[in-house]
Amino acid sequence: MSPPVAPPGWSRWLVPPAALSVHLSIGQAYAWSVFKPPLESALGLSGTQSALPFQLGIVMLGLSAAFGGTLVERKGPRWAMTVALVCFSSGFLLSALGAAAEQYWLIVLGYGFVGGIGLGIGYISPVSTLIKWFPDRPGMATGIAIMGFGGGALIASPWSARMLESFGNDSSGIALAFLVHGLSYAVFMLLGVLLVRVPRTPKGADGAPAPLDGVQVSARSAVRTPQFWLLWVVLCMNVTAGIGILEKAAPMITDFFADTSTPVSVTAAAGFVALLSAANMAGRIGWSSTSDLIGRKNIYRVYLGVGALMYALIALFGDSSKPLFVLCALVILSFYGGGFATVPAYLKDLFGTYQVGAIHGRLLTAWSTAGVLGPLIVNWIADRQEEAGRHGSSLYGLSFVIMIGLLVVGFVANELVRPVHARHHVSAPAQREAADVRRQQPESA
Repeated sequence: MSPPVAPPGWSRWLVPPAALSVHLSIGQAYAWSVFKPPLESALGLSGTQSALPFQLGIVMLGLSAAFGGTLVERKGPRWAMTVALVCFSSGFLLSALGAAAEQYWLIVLGYGFVGGIGLGIGYISPVSTLIKWFPDRPGMATGIAIMGFGGGALIASPWSARMLESFGNDSSGIALAFLVHGLSYAVFMLLGVLLVRVPRTPKGADGAPAPLDGVQVSARSAVRTPQFWLLWVVLCMNVTAGIGILEKAAPMITDFFADTSTPVSVTAAAGFVALLSAANMAGRIGWSSTSDLIGRKNIYRVYLGVGALMYALIALFGDSSKPLFVLCALVILSFYGGGFATVPAYLKDLFGTYQVGAIHGRLLTAWSTAGVLGPLIVNWIADRQEEAGRHGSSLYGLSFVIMIGLLVVGFVANELVRPVHARHHVSAPAQREAADVRRQQPESA
């Protein structure tokens, strides 16, 4: 399957909807916390155990993006979106089988391993293409698409909750909900597969592909630079801080106000998850577009510095005020989403567009690490505190202090980022040679 090249006159504004159809689907991962309580009740799981499919899914997202990034650059977005569709939908179908048979390992395998591969390939599938279509506004372009991943739970959270109410919270009801999810997302993702196109390669005076302007660094060279690893730390710390709240959002707000005169209901907790998804989504387009105006380093100063302040406010005063708790959590999640949407443009600024998709895929291993680290910190500490007889907001105090420390580490790493040394740049002849190889592949509309 060769990359689908846009015919003359093709509007670049048709590409973001194609990306959104995939990202809105795989963004369901952020609504996993809706399934946690029913799974814990039906299968007798702990909070740490019920987080395993989500954690493995994020690990596989990073690994598949890292190892598949170069292949996605070569094969193109349509191939990548097709692979994502097959894996993500198959993961749900395997999970449905596991729930029906009450075999939790099948849910972990299906949703976490197989579905996680779909998450990773689907996540990076449109990023490089969007940056090439929108070189004038890379932050906005990637923000539009990646906004879909953050907003997927805005649809999936109430939808999943309603299905569980209708089908039941037992294993058979969970299985039926997984089945409906898998089939529905397959149809929706197919729209992106059919719509996506790549721009035509610009030609030089001799008719050969023209070299790209500005600094260009290959994926192989990028991972040998300190800039790559500093951004890896920045992304990992920002993601850990956000995902720690997001993965346990529904149980967390319930625990925080369980001992008050106005406890949080199950429906309200699901609504809180949807609100977090809205903030996650809005941050992806809002903050990434702002980065086109004020610069990537400055916007990450906001994400990490103000994010640490928000965590401090929750730790100190969150259990005394629901509005304060919700507001601070929404700000943290907007920074979480903004960090994801801004990092491709940050990579483009540092390494160019030559292999930015492959570099982005490798950087997402930071997400894999954070996907384990964030939920592990919050769930493990909460479980230990509960065993010690504590309850309410005291289950999370230590976790929040750790998150503040991690954000400070990320802030320092961002301050150390400098332009890439010229010895890592790709020469124009090398660009031409790589483009000639790609040009031998047949173009199809």
